[in-house]
Amino acid sequence: MNITRENIDNLNAVLKVHIEKTDYQEKVEKVLRDYRKKANIKGFRPGMVPIDLIRKMYGLAVKVDEINKSVSESIHKYITDEKIDILGDPLPKTDEQEKFDFEKQDDFNFSFEMGLAPAFEVNSGKKDKVTSYEIIIDEKMRNDFVANYTRRYGEFKKEEATAEKDILKGKIEAVDEKGNQVPEGLFNENSTLAVDIIKDEEIKKNFIGKKENESIDFDIRKAFPNEIEIAGLLGKKKEETEGLEGIFRFTIREITRFYSAEINQELFNRIYGENIVNSEEEFMKKIEEEITAGLKNETDFKLMQDIKKLILENTDFNLPEDFLKKWLLKVNENTTEEQIEKEFDSFRKDLKWQLIRNKVARDNEIKISEEELQKEAENITRYQFRQYGLFYATDEQIASYARETLKREDDAKRIADKILEDKVLEKLKETVKTEEKKITAEEFNKLFES
Repeated sequence: MNITRENIDNLNAVLKVHIEKTDYQEKVEKVLRDYRKKANIKGFRPGMVPIDLIRKMYGLAVKVDEINKSVSESIHKYITDEKIDILGDPLPKTDEQEKFDFEKQDDFNFSFEMGLAPAFEVNSGKKDKVTSYEIIIDEKMRNDFVANYTRRYGEFKKEEATAEKDILKGKIEAVDEKGNQVPEGLFNENSTLAVDIIKDEEIKKNFIGKKENESIDFDIRKAFPNEIEIAGLLGKKKEETEGLEGIFRFTIREITRFYSAEINQELFNRIYGENIVNSEEEFMKKIEEEITAGLKNETDFKLMQDIKKLILENTDFNLPEDFLKKWLLKVNENTTEEQIEKEFDSFRKDLKWQLIRNKVARDNEIKISEEELQKEAENITRYQFRQYGLFYATDEQIASYARETLKREDDAKRIADKILEDKVLEKLKETVKTEEKKITAEEFNKLFES
């Protein structure tokens, strides 16, 4: 087999592959012999089918398959051996291959288009600056953080009489103008109703001050204009209650009211574990640390995105765009040329960043160790556990869960990509001028609106 490369320009090349019968014939014969051993054809004992019959039945398909395999493997080896940095995958020139007569021909010439990765230098811009923000912690943040904890660990308690924020459980049923139950009318024996979501204020007033076993008749459409809320009350699908109107009666069976948790030792223990925090002062200090850490994550993210944007703007190079559009169309079978064209700007930006990131990683010999993968997986696990309120999971539990995560190939790749991205951005941070600026949370959030 002979492979030659013809450069069209700095970004495009063609691989020409010449394959002869001697390159694939032995493999074809081996596959046909294997077919003969396994063939189950009427009139012949297993393994005794004549090879000529096997060749007649399967020879052409096997020949085409082995030619394609040999060409693909040789191209991959050639690209690896020659250290050619390509984008996407080589694309066969189908117009040439359509002229082949695989039944009569033994020698073939294939041509493959290749998109080449550009040569470039990363430029951070000597005169440009990025801002490193520090968000000022205010009283509202502290109060909101505390309120979030007290809500999370709060509980519902039974009450004797209804108030505006209560949750009511009971029976709801359709009634007529005289207050009689409508025969075959819609009803739900186990309905749940939140008083504060009633839209009509007069109807809402009628629900306040009531006790268990008392009933309230009301216009369901006035109280709940939302179709989903009506369906939920009646325990039906939205389609079953669409356009429903009329008077309904709600008979209270249970009244519950939500109470936020009190700020005391019990709350501290539930959040952080037994006797980790032992006073309100220590609790507020912990809150301050958590807010600071959370805000730093946000400002670090903003800084790194600004650095990434600056590098992309200052590092200019071209891509083999025509080839890439053809390749995207090939690998995304259900995508049209119009869709590729519409989304290409976003793809171009992502690919340029990927090339920059990989070059910085290569030039600085940035590696990712098994320990780093495990640590990042544990950080992600710990964050997920905290979201579910599992603040006191042990280090061993988190480590074990993280190890299971890394066994999944997609998750491991995603985590490795994040570590690489973070390391590259940290390295680029050393090349960029930064200026510090304190800012309120409101001002910081407005930076993302654009």
